[in-house]
Amino acid sequence: MSRLWHWSRRCSLVLSRQNSTLASRLNSITDADALHFAKVLSSPTSLLSILPSISTPPEELDIYNNDWMGKYRGKSTTVLKPKTTQEVSEIVKWCNDRRIGIVPQGGNTGLVGGSVPLRDEVILSLSNMTQVRSFDPVSGILVADAGCILQSLTDYVAPHNHIMPLDLGAKGSCQIGGNVSTNAGGLRLLRYGSLHGSVLGLEVVLPDGTILDQLTTLRKDNTGYDLKQLFIGAEGTLGIITGVSILTPPAPQASNNVILALPRFENVLPLYKTVKRQLSEILSAFEFIDRTAYDLAVKHGQGRALSEEDVEGAECFVLVETSGGRREHDEEKLNNLLESLLEADEPLINTGVMAQNPAQFSSLWALREGVTEAVSKEGKAYKYDISVPLSTFKECVDLTRERLRSKGLLNEAQVKAVIGYGHVGDGNLHLNVIAKAYTPEIQDALEPFVYELVASHRGSVSAEHGIGAMKTHALHYSKDETSIAWMKKIKAIFDPNGIMNPGKVLE
Repeated sequence: MSRLWHWSRRCSLVLSRQNSTLASRLNSITDADALHFAKVLSSPTSLLSILPSISTPPEELDIYNNDWMGKYRGKSTTVLKPKTTQEVSEIVKWCNDRRIGIVPQGGNTGLVGGSVPLRDEVILSLSNMTQVRSFDPVSGILVADAGCILQSLTDYVAPHNHIMPLDLGAKGSCQIGGNVSTNAGGLRLLRYGSLHGSVLGLEVVLPDGTILDQLTTLRKDNTGYDLKQLFIGAEGTLGIITGVSILTPPAPQASNNVILALPRFENVLPLYKTVKRQLSEILSAFEFIDRTAYDLAVKHGQGRALSEEDVEGAECFVLVETSGGRREHDEEKLNNLLESLLEADEPLINTGVMAQNPAQFSSLWALREGVTEAVSKEGKAYKYDISVPLSTFKECVDLTRERLRSKGLLNEAQVKAVIGYGHVGDGNLHLNVIAKAYTPEIQDALEPFVYELVASHRGSVSAEHGIGAMKTHALHYSKDETSIAWMKKIKAIFDPNGIMNPGKVLE
């Protein structure tokens, strides 16, 4: 029996204990329930179930029951794919009356097990809700179904000279409803802020089936409690987002980027201050990649931004992007920045390469965005998405590596590499531990060590990926007892029967 099976078994046992009191109050779906859903849904292809009344081949449910990393595995017998908000409402009302747990699912690209069931809850996929409801090219306000893929929305607004305010590596698969539900951050947060600011309104199906219509397109609305904020980042535990109104910024008329090789990590902070001062309003991204992450991306074909000579002696790299209104102005600023950095008495960088055409611009970004794919090709990843002070990025990576070395786990047969990369502009470090397989020994060495390390810096155990099933036990490292108590009260008010994404966010 393989070690991976033991790990999966152990993980399943841990997850099944989460919220056990609540789970015992939920019911499994029956044939009668499945037949009722068949009447509610407008298309026969909108219902997948291995129950006798439907008899879908079990393998067709695998992509819904398993997360893309292969770390979390659910046992749902039924997947529902409604096409309208009304269908979602009728499904949720039935499940609430029958005490059937529901797991809302978007593109299932999350990293914390938030979109797969812990037991046999019904999976409600938003993938059939893909309509753009309206777009105002003057204000840039887009209203769309929750199941619209982020890349599709990007392509939709592009001819109108607008862009989406967020950009993610998973943009070809993730859905806007899931982005909002998890308060996804991504590569544009430095320039355009979080979804708490760019989302103007939401349409949400509440746990009793009521449709909460807050799908406003108003920039200013100061009329009482801003209820939509409760659902941004709630991970489907308070209701199911079915529609999103979002402000899309004007597309920059000129974009460029440059990759910088640094001799030591200690130069990142003064470099960031220098770049902010010199580039000012056109700075749109400042991304950090440590040497191990860079080498891994190159190894797995994500591009080679610098020559071997350029990377020699580099401890880490920074990718800087600019977005402005006039190419000549922006290029002049970038060139002046590079000259001042290279000609300084004590240079902060070894070298730098600026994109000279759109292809080079894309290739530099491909290197940074390709780190995630490179990690998945290298092995099984333990991903820690944390917020800590910028000055501690390297310390967090180094201490984690030393922790694993002290436990005798840092070798090709167990942990192959520990890497760090992330968004310097918002203090978000992606700490990845790449293993040959998921094992209890590695898990025990990492947790609660990593969370205690984050807490020692008054950081956050989840910067942008959410809590999901992975971090419910670690929430107290970032939230005090009073905060967690009030989160539980809010959950009880919205979802007294506990049917919405049970076992996620809160224990």
